[in-house]
Amino acid sequence: MDALDWSSLTTALDTEGVALTPPLLSPRTCEEVRALFDRDDMFRSTVDMSRHRFGSGRYRYFAAPLPPAVAALRKRLYPPLARIANQWAERLGRPRFPRTHPELTAACAAAGQSRPTPLLLRYGPGDHNCLHQDVYGELTFPLQVAVMLDRPGIDFTGGESVFVEQRPRAQSRPLVKQPGQGQGLIFAVHDRPVPSTRGWSRFILRHGVSAVHEGRRHVLGVIFHDAP
Repeated sequence: MDALDWSSLTTALDTEGVALTPPLLSPRTCEEVRALFDRDDMFRSTVDMSRHRFGSGRYRYFAAPLPPAVAALRKRLYPPLARIANQWAERLGRPRFPRTHPELTAACAAAGQSRPTPLLLRYGPGDHNCLHQDVYGELTFPLQVAVMLDRPGIDFTGGESVFVEQRPRAQSRPLVKQPGQGQGLIFAVHDRPVPSTRGWSRFILRHGVSAVHEGRRHVLGVIFHDAP
């Protein structure tokens, strides 16, 4: 993570609202995190997507304390992402975010948001995720990261990450990404600033997953703000 090209990632986020990183986790660590899905003691809640009409498949929210790999991603990715978030906040006239993740966690707790939000998702054949946004409570950090834990084309087929951006007075723009094992997708949680004739406009982003054809697809979702 220390070698990430944050200049290029920032440009991608400013241009598309989505940026693909080099591998953040080794194949072995991906396997270790993926294996946690079947350990009930690691999670505070489980969601069946079909029951809530979110799509099809399951995801589980980690309980505190977070697994070391998940906690490390949250802690180490946050400072450079906070710099981008504060650039966006300045452009949109919004409050700034703390420089470190412990400070953000404290701010969340003060706002009544104390439940950890990192999650592990599992999709099987036919499973998918409808377009949505991961907004919890009033304090929402504007960027999140999804790390692929399996090998596309080998462990599963289909299951592309889908983004749809809603532009003011224009048709929505789709974007499809398929990260390799260990790679991360950084993307806007809700919206992002885009230059306009009046200064800055807001482009709203929603994300989802297309149907998995074969195999299993596991993804680690790293959300930085906590939930009520």
